[in-house]
Amino acid sequence: MVLEHIFPEDWLEQKTKYAFLLGAGYSILGILIAKILFPKDSGLVSVAFISLLLLPELNKIFSIEERQEMMETQFSFKELFKDDWDVVKIYIFLFLGVLIVFTIGTLLLPPKETNRLFEQQLEIRDTSRYAGEIMYEGIFADEFTFTGNLFWNLLKTNFRVLLACFLIALLTGDGAIFIITWNASVWGTIFGITARHASEYAQMYPAQAVLSYSAPLMILIIFLIVFWHMIIEAIAYFCAAISGSIISKDVLLEKFESDRFKMVFKFNLYLFLIALVFLVLGALVETIVLDNVAIYGTIIEQSLAFFGA
Repeated sequence: MVLEHIFPEDWLEQKTKYAFLLGAGYSILGILIAKILFPKDSGLVSVAFISLLLLPELNKIFSIEERQEMMETQFSFKELFKDDWDVVKIYIFLFLGVLIVFTIGTLLLPPKETNRLFEQQLEIRDTSRYAGEIMYEGIFADEFTFTGNLFWNLLKTNFRVLLACFLIALLTGDGAIFIITWNASVWGTIFGITARHASEYAQMYPAQAVLSYSAPLMILIIFLIVFWHMIIEAIAYFCAAISGSIISKDVLLEKFESDRFKMVFKFNLYLFLIALVFLVLGALVETIVLDNVAIYGTIIEQSLAFFGA
């Protein structure tokens, strides 16, 4: 594959910050290809193309990571984090590159084009929560609350995604990038369309709207609110994907009974446990945000009101 040989093997590990540009650039390219070749299913097909474009770089990174872990002679959490953190950072910046492109796309493209181009992503959005009235309760709730049922529902949903990332990576090597790219595209599209519709509702019905911000300001507020729990959850998925991918590659290189296989397997079992810790933390933070950051709920309600206007 030509793209696989454009950059040196360790390019992304040395230039982590360029992963954002790589994710954004491949996202634009993937969306354009999907729009031209598969206009009726461009939302899902674009994710497939983006994933295929990213696979060569990820394949090289996991090969480097597997070799580094084979060189370890003694397990320690410090060495585990040191070896894997660079890969996690690459995933974070790739993820953010994809997310930003889909967010900007939903803000800038004409409404009909947005609905057609990102149809599959928009189908994930729940428009049934609007109760018919927009309430403004300030930036934060008056009293701190924590809804246990919401926490468990978020945890169960996110665990299914994490398990899918691990199993697909384990079976295919690098296939989890499809789920990670899909999540980035869904989050980016939904955040963008939420900001856009909330702003458009304020322009159409200024008397009924309680937040009269522009779409860029709306999306900035949304990102400030959701960024931390989004990144924490994403890191959980990345760790699961890295764990499954490296174990998968090691199965091809080593025998099950070999000391090296046992060493790499142990390293990545601990990495999967770390992913579970991040998963619980992400669900905890998301529950606190949804329960106590009132302005976020107001933006969502105003956006959903756009459908009933």
